[in-house]
Amino acid sequence: MAEYIEGKRPVLEALKVGVPVQCLYVAEGTHGDKAMSDLVKRAHKMGLSVKQVKRAELDKRSERGSHQGVMLEARPYEYVSAQSLIDAALAHAEENNGNALIIVLDHITDAGNLGAIARSAEVVGASGLVIPNKRSARVTAATYKSSAGAVSHIPVAQVANISQFIDRLKKSGFWVAGATEKAPQCIWDAPMAGKLALVMGNEGNGLARLTQEQCDFLVSLPQAGQVGSLNVAQAATACMYEWMRQARVQDQG
Repeated sequence: MAEYIEGKRPVLEALKVGVPVQCLYVAEGTHGDKAMSDLVKRAHKMGLSVKQVKRAELDKRSERGSHQGVMLEARPYEYVSAQSLIDAALAHAEENNGNALIIVLDHITDAGNLGAIARSAEVVGASGLVIPNKRSARVTAATYKSSAGAVSHIPVAQVANISQFIDRLKKSGFWVAGATEKAPQCIWDAPMAGKLALVMGNEGNGLARLTQEQCDFLVSLPQAGQVGSLNVAQAATACMYEWMRQARVQDQG
């Protein structure tokens, strides 16, 4: 099912961050609108198809009734296979002193969190993200926006079963660390360098019990304040940087 991005500002932002799109729809009778003309010019420069349609057609496609006479039709995101992601991570490890990172998301449901995690993962040099193909956020236009376009530069795989994927990671030589505030071991004291899969849990319930049991070890972030825990995207970023720090120390040693 096609995803439509509606409204002048959302359309402009989608074009800026590189959302894969296939067509720009513009309502008839908008020739005198400068913002609309600028969008059409940008779309033409990007090689996009631009179609003029009746405003009633946009009304039918609109979910919020706020299209302002313009819509983008986004192409479906192209997920990679789980095995190709593992293979890429193993190749990365060979070139980086045995260090590689895969982020596994155990039913993250907010597209904004998915995008923020993808952005951090790309920044630290992770090989990719893995998400379930059901009951989970998927890559949408909102993900591109919250990742500042980073999701265009890091592969994402969908899997039917997180536990089975974790088994595949172990057989491929990865250690699997689960992040949970209930873990007795501080991440600073955990072995985070090397070939690592970092598993982050759902926004409300954290890591599922079965997922925790599949992990080689569990880690928590140190805390000095009174708030219970960080947002999952913030926590994932902190954990990723600890992997990056330890990998750098290992390289220097």
